[in-house]
Amino acid sequence: MPTSQDRANAIRALSMDAVQRANSGHPGAPMGMSDIAEVLWRDHLRHSPNNPDWVNRDRFVLSNGHGSMLLYSLLHLTGYALSIDDLKNFRTLGSKTPGHPEHEYTPGIETTTGPLGQGLANAVGFAIAERMLSAKFNAGRFNLIDHNTYVFLGDGCLMEGISHEACSLAGTMGLGKLICFYDDNGISIDGQVDGWFTDDTVKRFEAYGWQVISAVDGHDADAINDAIVAAKADKNKPTLICCKTIIGFGSPSKAGTASCHGAPLGAEEILATRKQLGWNYGDFEIPDDIYKEWDCSDKGNALEQEWNDQFIAFSEDHSDQADELKRRLNGDLPKDFDKVMQDYITECTEQAVDMASRKASENALQVLGPILPELVGGSADLAGSNLTRWKGSKAINATDFDGNYIDYGVREFAMSAIMNGITLHGGFIPYGGTFLMFMEYARNAVRMAALMKQRTIFVYTHDSIGVGEDGPTHQPIEQLTSLRSTPNLNTWRPSDTVESAVAWKNAVSRKDGPSALIFSRQTLKHQERSAAQVKDINRGGYILKDCDKEPELIIIATGSEVGLAMDSANILADKGVAVRVVSMPSCELYETQEADYKESVLPSAVVNRIAIEAGHPALWYRYTGLSGRVIGMETYGESAPGNMLFEHFGFTTENVVEQAEELLEVTPKGV
Repeated sequence: MPTSQDRANAIRALSMDAVQRANSGHPGAPMGMSDIAEVLWRDHLRHSPNNPDWVNRDRFVLSNGHGSMLLYSLLHLTGYALSIDDLKNFRTLGSKTPGHPEHEYTPGIETTTGPLGQGLANAVGFAIAERMLSAKFNAGRFNLIDHNTYVFLGDGCLMEGISHEACSLAGTMGLGKLICFYDDNGISIDGQVDGWFTDDTVKRFEAYGWQVISAVDGHDADAINDAIVAAKADKNKPTLICCKTIIGFGSPSKAGTASCHGAPLGAEEILATRKQLGWNYGDFEIPDDIYKEWDCSDKGNALEQEWNDQFIAFSEDHSDQADELKRRLNGDLPKDFDKVMQDYITECTEQAVDMASRKASENALQVLGPILPELVGGSADLAGSNLTRWKGSKAINATDFDGNYIDYGVREFAMSAIMNGITLHGGFIPYGGTFLMFMEYARNAVRMAALMKQRTIFVYTHDSIGVGEDGPTHQPIEQLTSLRSTPNLNTWRPSDTVESAVAWKNAVSRKDGPSALIFSRQTLKHQERSAAQVKDINRGGYILKDCDKEPELIIIATGSEVGLAMDSANILADKGVAVRVVSMPSCELYETQEADYKESVLPSAVVNRIAIEAGHPALWYRYTGLSGRVIGMETYGESAPGNMLFEHFGFTTENVVEQAEELLEVTPKGV
């Protein structure tokens, strides 16, 4: 009968073979962590290979995602729909086995990992979501939501600053079902880490409030098992299991060195490794008895059936709750969502109130919150400025997870990555706020939300030099361009209460990607619209003000500059200029519209165009053409009241009118 070492060696063999065939990859971590993986996946992980989306499965995150062949090997061996040919196609175009694990590419991949530390932060989100969902739906004899989140991580994850942000919060939250395995092999790409990483990791995590199990032999199955048992026994603290391992375990000449971290072992070394491990099989060859030992399909089916039986009984006793759980896990919105939000948008249109769009956002949340119990808010210590709390917000804490709000503290990066984990877990729609300027701290997590096509909502306030006296450190310039250049991210910069309500409705309704909602600190003027214009807000760009004939000039604007565009257009109209104003709250949505619609909004024959936005101008030349003009920010701001700064940097009707008249003189109508 195969031993635990034999089963672990199957992972090592598949990993080194796949990396060798691809002539690219990282064999060291998979070979070093195979023994840990063997114990966890066969003896502790509750999962169902035939249904990777089973609700109550344990979540497994490979935060050190460069070791992807470890995870692919595990999925293949335990019975997921990942064939040996898929492993042979590692890192090839269109394969199910890309260089780093990617969510939805491969069955069983919970989150896309590679940028180190973010998988760990995602896992904190998984663990929070599990606690929140269990607090809401576990009742009496029913324990529907009860699973652990397991994480593999390495030195690189712990060196990245996001690990501090996320793990500090995890300790404060008392996430006892979060269990992490630290691959303490002393090696990173540049060699021995003791030249640049000498932290006392044990004391660090103890200071966070974690249970730490130190000095575990990562190649001793019994020691690993004992550590997991101890970790699962502590329900009040997350656990870090520090495993001493040898990177590239089994390789005679490369084990324990950086040379096996990110490069194939080489054909000769693989032969020598097979001999040293006693693995007497060919490339990608796994004997039937080892496959049989690894296969978890029947066990997974039994676990899932047991849960299904419990859910049937739960449905009989709590039918409404059962229906609600199914709805939320499916990511569906309540049946009355569209009507409630459309009524609110109509109300905003009729009330015609001037206000800061951050306040308009808060008002939208007052409508969304009561009808969306899955909406989970938060802020990076700026709730009073971001206005992310609504009247029904209730913060969760270590002793009470029956809430809908997370106080993230000053942790913009972790907040964003944790939200991604909450979304991936299922059952929630998270949103979190900070100043637009500090999106920079979280930039890569925003990108990962877009890459994974997750419904995560990023709320950014204090959107321009209108921040005022805080000065250029807090005044965003290039951030809007950065967000808009991110594939699959919808960025909204609404101009008033109506556009803000539409932006929120669109972000919540969208199931195939994240949204960034950009709101102002300063008061914005309400804009009058017809019902048709309100409907066209959903197109991302639309005609807000038009003229009786073909326009001589088109002014395009977003956010606070829409009011400026309207005032300027009125002055120009009084001077006899046929001018059109286009509000473009979401360039991304506008670009998805049919060509005829875009031509109707921005007719190609009208070359006189001005775009106005208190941000970097680069993107707007796409709409103005090189012959048009952009009134934007090509420098950083200054410290002064916002109204003074807008005047100082040329965001005035005088400047817009002057620019328009110069443009019309240079390019008269018909030329």
